[in-house]
Amino acid sequence: MSPEPQYLKPNVVLEPLVDQWYAWAHLVSPATAARNIVHRHLKIMESYVKAPQVHAAAVKNPKMLGGPFIDYPQPRVDAIRDLIARTRQERAQMLGFSAALDELDELLRKEAKGYSLEPLYERIPEPLRGYVELVYDLNHQPSFRLIEPLLYRSPYYAPAAQSLMLSLIDRDDRPFVLSTPRLREEGDVHLRLPFRHPGIDRLFRAKRQPVSLDELRELLELDDDQTADFARFLTPEPPAPYEPYVGDGVRWRYFGHACILAETADTSVLLDPVLSYTYESDVSRYTYADLPEHIDYALITHNHQDHILFETALQLRHKVGCWVVPRNGGGALQDPSLKLMMRQLGFENVYEMDEMESIPLPDGEITGLPFLGEHADLDVRTKLAYRVRLGRHTLMFAADSCNVDGRLYERVHESVGDIDALFLGMECDGAPLSWVYGPLLTQPLERKMDQSRRLAGSNYERGIDIVERFRCRDVYVYAMGQEPWLNYVMSVKYTEESNPIIASNKLIDDCKSRGVEAERLFGEKEILLDAVAAG
Repeated sequence: MSPEPQYLKPNVVLEPLVDQWYAWAHLVSPATAARNIVHRHLKIMESYVKAPQVHAAAVKNPKMLGGPFIDYPQPRVDAIRDLIARTRQERAQMLGFSAALDELDELLRKEAKGYSLEPLYERIPEPLRGYVELVYDLNHQPSFRLIEPLLYRSPYYAPAAQSLMLSLIDRDDRPFVLSTPRLREEGDVHLRLPFRHPGIDRLFRAKRQPVSLDELRELLELDDDQTADFARFLTPEPPAPYEPYVGDGVRWRYFGHACILAETADTSVLLDPVLSYTYESDVSRYTYADLPEHIDYALITHNHQDHILFETALQLRHKVGCWVVPRNGGGALQDPSLKLMMRQLGFENVYEMDEMESIPLPDGEITGLPFLGEHADLDVRTKLAYRVRLGRHTLMFAADSCNVDGRLYERVHESVGDIDALFLGMECDGAPLSWVYGPLLTQPLERKMDQSRRLAGSNYERGIDIVERFRCRDVYVYAMGQEPWLNYVMSVKYTEESNPIIASNKLIDDCKSRGVEAERLFGEKEILLDAVAAG
């Protein structure tokens, strides 16, 4: 063992896991985690054990991308069977919690007829007693509110179920995370540590601040075998120094999907951090190595796995000054609080932002803007677009906003004025409601209804309406999931005949015909904006 300090290699992958499944937001919040264990994980694993050949065939079929099929090149039936048994034993309370949600829903549908709900409190299933409030809306429709802070203090939140899988990566292909549990492969290091463990921060500081293997052994509680394997993750070669922007204007860089880094000489703002690692590839890209030593603000637009990725967030936790997340509606099963979640995971500097609220910057401001659509008509409040003003330049990051009501943007424009550069997602087909939210439903949903309620962004007509209303000078279509390193969270592959490509091509051509700069972003891009705004 070498005592000499070394650097963490730039292609070391951190996979946060819950019960050996890739950790996204709905596996952290206790209520959504319970529903996903029962109605996603166990169903997929039991299906695999019964017919592994069906799964093997499905993952090779492009039409089945993103489906509920376990993706391993060699059969892993025994390992999956063992995981089923461990899950049922170790997470029995979560199975009971999920069943109690079904029972409560049934109770309210049968008994809550507009009269006082007080007599029903004694009939709330025991696993939920003390964790819910029963309510009516103004049309006398019954529902319940989860008291989410208490759930994080309950046995239903189990940091012991959290772990970290570390490995080396040299290519883009990875199994789709919503359907394939993570089984240890040769050379991987599986750490039974909760996500809030401080050793994670020191580990990823080691990309630029060298650390000894002895120190990591102590910090990460490595045994002898893990320590030997961990040595492969370190290198004596220092990284290339980061070159900060020192100009008088603004530099923005596209890191893929919805991830943009905007910098002035004084301020750095990172949007929806989902990044690639550094390795040889045919697709040029910025990676973790191209981020500054300190990031003032990291902004999260909404709570989908391609916009808040804990794999990335945990690696950046030590260098972000403030995480900005949309304010939560409070207690809806389908809308867990990002602020509560992130603070529980060791992110101490989380600020929850409202629509039309602003944060002052030394050279501008960040303003939260309303975000409609893309959530299958569910009452989800954890979503914001952002207007970022740096100097005289204004950039609007609309993410997957679907312009279902142009009058909204008319009102917003009256308040914030014109936009220099618009970043807009145009995944205008979108997956059906059940793809993300299916495990949360307590009642069957007709297929036609499911297909009509999509996780879709703006199409051409809705997109060009935003461009016109804000009199944009530059328009960038982003968040399309086309970068190859995103396949493990997106499972989206378009052709030139795909509707989102046709719609975004039409928008780009229309913009150019009007003298508006327009482009669909892919891979990487850098733009330098002068100190004096054009026009």
